[in-house]
Amino acid sequence: MLFVGSFLRAQTTDALIRQGNRYYNKQDYDRSLSNYDKALKTSPGNPNANFNQGDALYRKNDYEKAVSSYDDVLQSKADENTRQGAYYNKGVAMIRQKKLDESIDAWKNALRLNSTDSAARDNLVKALLEKKKQQQQEKKDQKQNDKNQKQNQQQDNHPKPQPSKLTKQQVEQYLKSLIQREKDVQDKMNQNKTHSLSQPEKDW
Repeated sequence: MLFVGSFLRAQTTDALIRQGNRYYNKQDYDRSLSNYDKALKTSPGNPNANFNQGDALYRKNDYEKAVSSYDDVLQSKADENTRQGAYYNKGVAMIRQKKLDESIDAWKNALRLNSTDSAARDNLVKALLEKKKQQQQEKKDQKQNDKNQKQNQQQDNHPKPQPSKLTKQQVEQYLKSLIQREKDVQDKMNQNKTHSLSQPEKDW
């Protein structure tokens, strides 16, 4: 009876997964997820249900939960082919979250299980090139930051020169020059005044 009960549960789980797949193919991801959830209740940890659940969550742009479903597959007793697919899809979901390092690790694991997977290899190459590009940019930014910091330190060590000011001696000399000039003008005016008074008035 135990064997019959287990067999019936397996049939129910497979039926729910197939029903979920039908909804998935119709792009009705909510109903497909509902069936996968039911399948997992009848058969907890079922790798096929978890795998397809991850795909449906990915289609709904719920990448974080999709990764969680793929991780459940990887923690189960799934066959090698299913595990390889879970690693590959996990890498894709990770790159969607801009988690470059995690996607690289996932695709490396996928290739360890199937070295002929050209899609995993191509994605890994692209990810590694992007990683290298990021590292070069970070190195460039760090170099620029170090340069700016060094310039700021130099400016701090060498305060800006103050505007040039006249010395006390120059000010005194300038004042004397002004006084002398004013005196010369005054003397000249006095001479002109004396000269004009000594001339006789004009006879009309």
